[in-house]
Amino acid sequence: MKIIVGLGNPGAPYEGTRHNIGFLVMDRLAIAHHILISTKRFKALFGKGLIDSQEVILIKPMTFMNRSGEAVNRVLQFYHSGPENLIVIHDDLDLSLGRLRFKMRGGDGGHLGVRSIIESIGANNFLRLKVGVGRPPKGMDPAGYVLGTFPLSEEADLNRVLDQATEAIKVMLLDGVQTAMNRFQKKIRLEEG
Repeated sequence: MKIIVGLGNPGAPYEGTRHNIGFLVMDRLAIAHHILISTKRFKALFGKGLIDSQEVILIKPMTFMNRSGEAVNRVLQFYHSGPENLIVIHDDLDLSLGRLRFKMRGGDGGHLGVRSIIESIGANNFLRLKVGVGRPPKGMDPAGYVLGTFPLSEEADLNRVLDQATEAIKVMLLDGVQTAMNRFQKKIRLEEG
């Protein structure tokens, strides 16, 4: 069983923001595979189901981003699971919109949600799917940028990215991370319909 966590901040003010792209991917993944993420437990919303033949638990922490590890640690402990079964989906400023990157282990890269998970579970050997949101315009504070919503001009591109991220997770689960990396770690052609 794989535990898939989409990172974001709870509450209406954060809906649709760049920092919540993990939540957006999680919602798209749940819809695509008919999994309801509605059970409140572990300081999170979660749902159980199947992605083809792979049993999964989908998690959206309901703590704020910098405390995401609290929910993740509770889920891992409850299911007696280790970091090798954990997949974390989060935003990345260093990747342009349309880029996906799998990372097998390592540091937090300055992402407070990932940092919280590493500190809470005491390990960094979990898989991450980084979803590019791009850099802020020159002179704009990165914190303000990631807490901003996607403009209407990026809506079609965002939908393609969410579809690609959903497919990348499925391929990773069924065919392995190397196959998913080879297929999805290139820039998505956003201009194509």
